[in-house]
Amino acid sequence: MRRTNVPSPITSRPGHLVCPECGSGKLWLLKLAPVASCDSCGCAFDGAILRTLEQIAILPDTLGKHACECGHPEMRCLPDGTFHCPACGSEVLPMAL
Repeated sequence: MRRTNVPSPITSRPGHLVCPECGSGKLWLLKLAPVASCDSCGCAFDGAILRTLEQIAILPDTLGKHACECGHPEMRCLPDGTFHCPACGSEVLPMAL
């Protein structure tokens, strides 16, 4: 199946996994094996991929444009372009081009 670069408005969440191949179908568990199949494109995914997708789906959404490694949702951009975390005080310098 051909992938498109258009982001899907549908997102995965616990109990509702969106197909990573087509981005539009819901993954349904097959009865006899730890495998799921997409209701849109028909791709099948094994148990290891399903567990990884479930772990990703439970991660909290980041609120800002640049989240800090400490878990704070948004670092502040200072006038010189440096990102500063108000929670832990870490700073990320802009890349020089």
